[in-house]
Amino acid sequence: MIIHVIEETRCQIKAFLTEHWGSSQMVTSTGVHDCSLLDGFYVTNDDHEIMGLITYYITSQTCEIISLDSLEEGKGIGSRLMQAVEERAAQQQCKLLTLFTTNDNEHAMRFYQHREYTISKVIPNAVELARKIKPEIPLYNEKGVPIKDEIVLIKHL
Repeated sequence: MIIHVIEETRCQIKAFLTEHWGSSQMVTSTGVHDCSLLDGFYVTNDDHEIMGLITYYITSQTCEIISLDSLEEGKGIGSRLMQAVEERAAQQQCKLLTLFTTNDNEHAMRFYQHREYTISKVIPNAVELARKIKPEIPLYNEKGVPIKDEIVLIKHL
């Protein structure tokens, strides 16, 4: 079941983000975002532990997805969370969905492209600038690929 983030669940959301990202802060080219304060949806298991979370914000006619996490790959959690945000964006009369990922994240690129998102821009060395604000961003991923650039993906509604 998809659950909408509400004020009473923000502490649980912040703990989840801190455990999996080092903090609830996400730095992209659009700014610094405290994901625990953003709108979002999540999925829990039978023990009420968060298994997936998506955060986003809407400005004008654009919905920017800030974070997406799924702890169990291949079970449709990420897809259902994306669908919930896309439905919310449509309700809010958004015309465009945007999101950022990094050059090393091949898995995310495939995931989003399968959902009709297209690459609209590459921002060279954007992660270097983000590290000045959030130094815990690693230099390399687990496969040794340098994490340097931001990739902007979009989907028109």
